[in-house]
Amino acid sequence: MAARIRKGDTVLVVSGADRGKRGEVLRVMPKDDRAVVQGVNVAKKHTKPRGMGQPGGIVEVEATIHLSNLKLVDPKSDTPTRVGFRVLEDGRKVRVAKANGNVIES
Repeated sequence: MAARIRKGDTVLVVSGADRGKRGEVLRVMPKDDRAVVQGVNVAKKHTKPRGMGQPGGIVEVEATIHLSNLKLVDPKSDTPTRVGFRVLEDGRKVRVAKANGNVIES
């Protein structure tokens, strides 16, 4: 199945504790239907000191969020939209914004 949300996309969180936040997708895990979004779903992780370079302490890291809780932000109109697919004349399959039909370049 083609990826509706990809690394580098800007997304809006539509449900959960971080509803309304926008961020860039850092990593997508298609097998788990989850993604890591910058600044969203931040968890505190307790780390142990690892040698001279890394001190221990409490570190804030972005946890994964389910893809169903994310909506792609159309780069042209800057509005959240659903994603569809279209095959162009040259045979390429591209993502399309459902709201206005704009082709989303990746």
